[in-house]
Amino acid sequence: MARVLILFALCILPALVSAARPVKNPFVVVGKVFCDTCRCGFETSATTYIPGAKVRVECKDRETLKVAYHVDAVTDATGTYRITVADDHQDELCESVLISSPQTDCTAKTPGRDKSRVILTNNNGISSNIRYANAMGFMKDSALSGCTQLLKQYQEYDE
Repeated sequence: MARVLILFALCILPALVSAARPVKNPFVVVGKVFCDTCRCGFETSATTYIPGAKVRVECKDRETLKVAYHVDAVTDATGTYRITVADDHQDELCESVLISSPQTDCTAKTPGRDKSRVILTNNNGISSNIRYANAMGFMKDSALSGCTQLLKQYQEYDE
């Protein structure tokens, strides 16, 4: 009986205590939301950043792909969002996702730039609790007038 109590004290109690305790250092997902002013699918020197854009971090179950967790946020004056996630989501697929843009002429989501995968676990060798998501973007309804010249500059560097 004494061995069972010692085994319980050494193995089971620490697991119960750690499971009931909240994460000491919550994760912070940081990213930016831009307006693709040239409609080229990536950030350029003409790109602007969107204050007040709505974004979400959502985590899905790996097997069912049903959303198991989500939290929303709004970008600040620089188009940057910071979302605090208190729990470890090791067994889930987590992404930052665009929801909406407050700019009426820049509301279409840029294909391939509407979400960004983030890893929200401490079991991956990353010592920091800050997770940086790739920039996500919306496209302007029509390209700015100087975009042709701007894109020609990018072609010059390819040669």
